[in-house]
Amino acid sequence: MTHLSPAIRSVEPYPFEELDRRVAAARAAGREIVDLGVGDPRDETPAFIREALVRALEPVSSYPRAAGLPELRRAIVGWVERRFGVALDPDRHVLPTLGSKEVVFALAQYVLDPGAGKDTVVVTSPGYPIPERGARFAGARVLALPLAAERGFLPDLDALDRAEWDRVALLWLNYPNNPTGAIAPLEFLRAAAERCRAHDALLASDEAYCELWFGPTPPPSALQVGDLAGIVALHTLSKRSSMTGYRSGFLAGDPELLAAIRRLRPSVGVTPQLFVQRASVAAWNDERHVEEARARYAERRAAFLDLFARHGIDVAGGDGTFYLWARVPEGRTSLAWALELLDRAGVVVSPGSFFGPEGEGFVRIALVPTIEVCRRAIAALDQALEAVRA
Repeated sequence: MTHLSPAIRSVEPYPFEELDRRVAAARAAGREIVDLGVGDPRDETPAFIREALVRALEPVSSYPRAAGLPELRRAIVGWVERRFGVALDPDRHVLPTLGSKEVVFALAQYVLDPGAGKDTVVVTSPGYPIPERGARFAGARVLALPLAAERGFLPDLDALDRAEWDRVALLWLNYPNNPTGAIAPLEFLRAAAERCRAHDALLASDEAYCELWFGPTPPPSALQVGDLAGIVALHTLSKRSSMTGYRSGFLAGDPELLAAIRRLRPSVGVTPQLFVQRASVAAWNDERHVEEARARYAERRAAFLDLFARHGIDVAGGDGTFYLWARVPEGRTSLAWALELLDRAGVVVSPGSFFGPEGEGFVRIALVPTIEVCRRAIAALDQALEAVRA
C-alpha cells in the first residue's frame, strides 16, 4: 500500500458526498427529487459574462501570471471602492484566486508557526467545513467558537482567555454566514480585528455571500475596519454572478501577506485561466445582473418563509445568503428530519449537524433552484408538513 501522511489519512468524506449518495438512491428508485441541499446556484451565468469568456479564448493558451491580469485587479479594486467605499492599491492589496475555496483551505499553512507559539486556528460552528479541514491538514490545533441564536449567531470573542488568544495564528469569520444567514455588524468586525491585532493573529473574513442580502442595508466587509495589516477578506463570483464553475475570486487586504502568497503561487499553479479572468472583469464591472439575481432569490425566499410561517416552523437565521436556517420540530434530530422530508416530500435539505455539532436542531435550505422548481418543492412540503401536523 502507498504510505499516506497522517493529515490525508485523517480526512473524512465531505458531508455533502453522503447527501449526494442518498439523493442518487432516491432518484434510482424513480422518485422526482428537488435538491435544496447543496448551495450551487442553478441560475444561468449571465450571457454577457459567457460572451466575454468566449471572446477571450485565444489560439495559443499561456500560463497565467501569479499576480493575475492588471485589468482584473483594477476591476476588483473598482468594485471594492464602489461597494464598500475603500480604496485599494491593485498592485499591493488584491490577488485573483481560483474561487475562494483554495485560499480557505490553504491559508492556515501560510500563517501557522508552532515554533513561535502560533499553533491555533479558530473557526466558528456551525460553519462551512473547509476552514477547519484546511487547518487540520496544516497540523493546527483547532478551536471552535459556537454560533448561538441568542447572540445573533455571532461568536463570543471573550470565550478565549489571553493565553489562548496568544496561541491563535488565524481567526476565521464568515458573514453573511453559511449556514445561518446571519450578518455581522461593522462594529463586531472592528472588535474582531482589534482582538486579532492585539494578539498578532490574522483575521480572515470569508465574504462569499456579501451580495445576497434581503434586509434594509447591505452587509459590511472587514476591509472597512481601517488599517488592513493583519486582515484579509475573500470574495468570489460563484454566488454573486452564478459562476461556480468558473472558480474565480480574490483575496484582499494585508499587503505583506499577499506579497508572500504571490511569491508562492507560481509553485502551486492556482491562478485562474486567462479567459476566466477576462470574463471576471466583465462580472466585477456590472451590478445590474447582481440586482436581478438578488430579486430572484428574494422571490424564492419570500415563498418559503410564507410556507414555514403557515406551518409554525421557526426560521432562526438572518437575512443574508440564499439559505434559510430552520429549526427542527421538537423530538427530531437534524438528520432524522431531513430524511423525513426526503421520504415524505422528495425534497433534500441539509441537516444542521453537517456543519458541526452546534448545528444540531436545524436544517439548511438552499434557495438555488428556479422559482418554478421551488414552487413544486413548496407544494410537496406543504402536503408533507400538513400530514405531520395531522
